Amino acid sequence: MIRKKEGFEGQRAIVLPKKVIAGPCAADPLISSLYITDIGYYPKARYHFRERSHGTDQHILIYCREGRGTATVAGREYHLGPEDFILIPAGRPHHYASDDTDAWTIYWVHFKGPRAGDAVASMERRFGGYMGQVNFQQKRLGLFEDIYASLERGYGSDNLSYANMCLWHYLASFLFEEPFSLSEKHETHDAVEQSISHMREHLTASLTLADLAASANLSASHYSAVFRKRTGYSPLEYFHHLKVQKACQYLLFTDMRIKEIAFSVGVEDPYYFSRMFSKLMGVSPQQYRLRRGA
Repeated sequence: MIRKKEGFEGQRAIVLPKKVIAGPCAADPLISSLYITDIGYYPKARYHFRERSHGTDQHILIYCREGRGTATVAGREYHLGPEDFILIPAGRPHHYASDDTDAWTIYWVHFKGPRAGDAVASMERRFGGYMGQVNFQQKRLGLFEDIYASLERGYGSDNLSYANMCLWHYLASFLFEEPFSLSEKHETHDAVEQSISHMREHLTASLTLADLAASANLSASHYSAVFRKRTGYSPLEYFHHLKVQKACQYLLFTDMRIKEIAFSVGVEDPYYFSRMFSKLMGVSPQQYRLRRGA
């Protein structure tokens, strides 16, 4: 039997760049008190296993939607089934594993910030420990998908603020299940949103500023000004962020070579790709590959 940290069909994960965590997340007074560092979804994660003998500097919430698994936190063992969740405070030694025969499907999020400990302590008091149970609500999964989709669209100020403010709501859905409710999602179709969609649909291309402006039916100068005002980044910088985000997933979840990954995100020069990746993530692609998801 081979235990593994990741590598499950249909898995999804986003690990926010260190520069984004240390910059926009930690510095923005709107979200700096509680913010996401990693988020993901592992379906039917057979042989999933993680062990951190010294804990981590992030708090972790794992929501088991289906299947079964076990978790040991600070020496205490918990058995999780459908609709159970486990909260792992920062700094606590822990390990967790999917059941060998009834593999779990989990939604997980890592978070930190000055108020994160308060949220964890509240949940610990309410449930008398680190594990709790909730009734299934599609709205909770919808909220998770809102957070994930927002971060998947890049690290613009609006996306980060929305995702991290939703994190409070997501945590509250476990802490205060009875009054939990979720407002209906409204799609927007303005030029910037259309442009981001265009970027995501053409990650394998090498688009210019003129190409992106044309997709939004705006002049290059006006488009750049509107885009930067909305996201805090230039269009090309934002496009590169999305490419690096996709590259992170290839590095985590595939055995593709660095050159192949670069080509897959529309960068023909692997050396330029490595510089672009390192500038945003703070480590080289090779170093990043050594780190695995939740």
